[in-house]
Parts: sequence; structure tokens; C-alpha cells
Amino acid sequence: MGRYVIRRLLQMIPVFIGSTFLIFFMVYALGDPVAAMFGDRAPDPATAAQIRRDLYLDEPLWKQYLHYMGQIFQGNFGTAFNGQSVTELMASAFPVTLRLTIVAIVIEMAVGIVLGVFSGLRRGRDIDTTVLVLSLVVVSIPTFVSGYLLQFVFGVQWGWAAPSVAPEAPLNELLLPGLVLALVSLAYVTRLTRTSIAENARADYVRTAVAKGLPRHRVITRHLLRNSLIPVVTFIGTDIGALMGGAIVTERIFNIHGVGFQLYQGVLRQNSPTVVGFVTILVLVFLLANLLVDLLYAVLDPRIRYA
Repeated sequence: MGRYVIRRLLQMIPVFIGSTFLIFFMVYALGDPVAAMFGDRAPDPATAAQIRRDLYLDEPLWKQYLHYMGQIFQGNFGTAFNGQSVTELMASAFPVTLRLTIVAIVIEMAVGIVLGVFSGLRRGRDIDTTVLVLSLVVVSIPTFVSGYLLQFVFGVQWGWAAPSVAPEAPLNELLLPGLVLALVSLAYVTRLTRTSIAENARADYVRTAVAKGLPRHRVITRHLLRNSLIPVVTFIGTDIGALMGGAIVTERIFNIHGVGFQLYQGVLRQNSPTVVGFVTILVLVFLLANLLVDLLYAVLDPRIRYA
């Protein structure tokens, strides 16, 4: 296990370098950060040249990238155009989005797996057809539509939830945004669990467990569900980073000042240090989530061994 983890960590290094360089290239080579700082006003040529020297923008792109990576390893992600350091923006934004993501993941796992198990065990029956149709409808509805609809119904009409989240983002106010964020992923988890359960229910090891006279709940939880969760865990692991990076729409709807909000503001104002810094951290989240998923395989299936 230890060798496998070390090997995976070493494999993550070129992936991280390639991903961050691509992000850096798209942001800095395809735009002009100095012009974005001044907005519609044309900067004085001497002032613009001095700013480019201070920000190392007069150097070749590969030198800019090396300087940026050196600053990152020192904990310096640069300064946003409003004068606030990107690290301070991360310190205020990532905890909010992390709480929102945890709420979404819990809803996604609890509801999706339960619905998938019930549907898979009753394959071809009315409940199976109903779950499949509902999951297809949920997947077909864009997040901005379901978000505004649930906000209006639960937050405005019925008053069951706050239509707008407070700046401190308490956990109880994140339940409705978490549901909106989790809806599409919840539908995929339901369908994945249903398919995996329906296929493994006919496997030899399940028939053997039933023939031994094991209780039905033990056959389902200890044998059938455990092996059926491998594709589900794979999806959820990769979905963690997608939820954190894809929360832009949800955070805009409910006025949540998290990662999505900061990325939206950074793209809108062409704030290059903010965009590159936040996306760099999201790349790390993706890589670590994938590593965690691979390690969980051995927990779910004892037959899996890491060389």
C-alpha cells in the first residue's frame, strides 16, 4: 500500500504541472492582465511597462510560469486587482464551498444510493420505472432552472428555507443550495447504483450467500451493496472536485461567497491571479480525490491488492 501511494503521488506531479501550465497559458497568454486592471481607461505606457516588470509579465511565458510556481510553493498566490491577496480570498471562500460540497455529497450519497438499491432490487417493477423516469427528468433540467425554481418555492412561497444565504453561510442555510448542487449528481448515483445492484444480484456469490441461509439484510449490505458501490465511489470521488468547481451557478443563485463566486468575479473582471490561484487549488482537489477513491477500492473489495 505504501509503495502504491508513493507511486501515485509521484504520478500526480507531471499531471499537476501540465494542468497548471495549461491554465496559466490560457489566462496570461490569451489576455492582457495589465489592460484588465485599468478597465476601459487606456493606461499610460510608462506605467503599464512598470507594472509588467513588477509582475514579471515582460518575461517569456515559461519564465513567468516558473516564477509563479516558485511563489506558490512559498504560499504566495499573488494579489488580486483590488489589493487583497489571493490567499485571503481562498481562506474566506474555500471553507464556505467545502461546507456546501459536504452537504451536497451527503445528500447525493444518502438519497441516491437508497433509491438505487430499492430500484435495483425491484428491477422491471413500477418503482424501478418511476425512479428511472424521475432521474432522467432531473438530469435533463439545468441547474439554473432547478435552482431558481426551488428557491422560489421553498424560499419565497413556503418560507421553509432562506432564499439567500448569509455571508457566514451557516450549515442550516446551505441545505437548499446543497440539494440544488447535488440534484444532477444524485440522479447519476441513483442510476449507477441501480444498474450495479441489478447486475450483481444475479452473481454467484449472492446466490451462494442466499443458499447458506444468511438473512436478507446481511446479503444486501455485506455482499451485494459492498461490491456494487465500486463504480458509485468512483463517480463520487471525481464528483467532489466537479461540485467545488461547478458551484458557480448555485452560489450565484443563493448569493454564496464561495469558490464559485470568486471565480465568477475573477473571470468577469479578468482578475488573472484570482482565476489561476483558485483553479490551481481545484486541480489539487481533483488529484487527491482520485487518489482517495483508488485507496477505497481495497476497502470495498478485499480481492483488490496494491502492488
